[in-house]
Amino acid sequence: MYELGAPCVNPRIATVAKQTPPAESGTKLIAQNRKARHEYEIVDSFEAGLVLVGSEVKALRAGKASLGDGFARVDAGELYLHNVHISEYGPATHFGHEPLRPRKLLMHRWEIERLVGSSEQKGLTLIPLRLYFKRGRAKVEVALARGKRQYDRRREIAQRDAARAIDRELGRRG
Repeated sequence: MYELGAPCVNPRIATVAKQTPPAESGTKLIAQNRKARHEYEIVDSFEAGLVLVGSEVKALRAGKASLGDGFARVDAGELYLHNVHISEYGPATHFGHEPLRPRKLLMHRWEIERLVGSSEQKGLTLIPLRLYFKRGRAKVEVALARGKRQYDRRREIAQRDAARAIDRELGRRG
């Protein structure tokens, strides 16, 4: 029939094989805060686990989450994620969850202490960048960030546009 290592002749199978993510990554992206990189300068980022109830996990598997206005805060020596919206899971009925409840983040004590020391500096805040599943566990990438000023954003946009124009000109000449 088929030999091991032989190229795939069936185009349908070949396209499916190209679309699947590599097995070694093991992550499935749920939600991403795309505005964060525009509005904040990312100083450092960390991975943290999430304490969730069953209906929240089901809603996340369905992709019903939003990180838009989310932020993390240290309360009584523990890290909590606030204003992250995880929609209610319909079939959960009365065992559901509150969509905007604060959720505890799981990190080592020394990591939390380091974040507290860093976030006490003027202008630094903790924001969620990505929400994803890693090996079946819900994780969030939390970043220590400094808010950008309006002129910083404009300068960044101008630099990006200039680089795009230069690439366009070089492409025409080449």
